Order: sequence, then C-alpha cells, then structure tokens
Amino acid sequence: MKKKRRSPFDIFGEDWPDIFGDDFYERWKNLIERMMSGELEGPGIYGFSVTSRPGEEPEIREFGNIRPYAGDIEIGERRPIVDVFESDEEVQVVAEMPGVEKDDIKLDATETSLDISAKTRDREYSERVALPARVDPNSAKASYKNGVLEVILMRVEPKEKRPPIKVE
Repeated sequence: MKKKRRSPFDIFGEDWPDIFGDDFYERWKNLIERMMSGELEGPGIYGFSVTSRPGEEPEIREFGNIRPYAGDIEIGERRPIVDVFESDEEVQVVAEMPGVEKDDIKLDATETSLDISAKTRDREYSERVALPARVDPNSAKASYKNGVLEVILMRVEPKEKRPPIKVE
C-alpha cells in the first residue's frame, strides 16, 4: 500500500489559506509540489531581512533564488543576504555569498548603486543594491573572506553634522 505524501502546509492546520489568502497559498503549494516531483532541480531558498532605522520606514530585502511574482513563483539566480551600513564618511555593503571564489565576483558601482554578481558551475548570485548616499565609485575597496563580501565606498558629500538639540 502506497503512503500518501503529506503537504508541508499541514503543519499550519486548516486555517492556513486564510492567513495569507488563497492566492499566496496556491502559488507556494504549486512551487513545493514542483520541487518534490523533481520538475525543479536544485535547492529552493527564500528569505527576507528587515532593517528598521529610527525615523525611517522599515526596509525589507529578499534573498535566495525563489522569486514570488504575481501569478507564479519561479526559481532563478540567488540573491545574497545584504546589509548596508553608513557612517559620516563612507558606505559599507556586506553580502553573504558562500560557495564562490573571489575571482568569480564581479562588482559595478555608480554614485547611487552597487551591482554584485558571481557565477560558478554550481551557484549564481546577482543583486543591485541601492546606496543610502551618493558615493565615489572610484573609491571602492572590496574584500572577500569565508563567503562574505565587504565593499567600502567613500561618500561624495560627508554626512551633514547636526547640532544637538537642547532639552529644557
């Protein structure tokens, strides 16, 4: 007697489709069924990070190789996990890209963005990072160690220093 394969969504109970809506449920269910049937090869990775800075809207960045689009979900090149930090003088971009060598990485910077890509026989990464300040692309310095890429770019205009506000 053949056992029926359980749906990964069973862990959420009968209310699962109501949590995010039927469309969300159906797209992800379809993707998982395609992966389990062998139609899609390789691992499917999806995640997101949320950065919240005081006084600003939270920034949500997706990573992985699963792309949820209206109407379907597809698997493509991976988006690395990226963090962006800024100081008065520079902007620092940190990207996690395990499984590639430094010679596989290609970087292209403009005053407002940084394009990161890497391609090997087994993995492919690609991401365009919007920078929080204008930078000098010629000042870029990059290092790659243990799967972590770090790029430092000098700001074109130093961050404006604001005088402290006295509380009375």
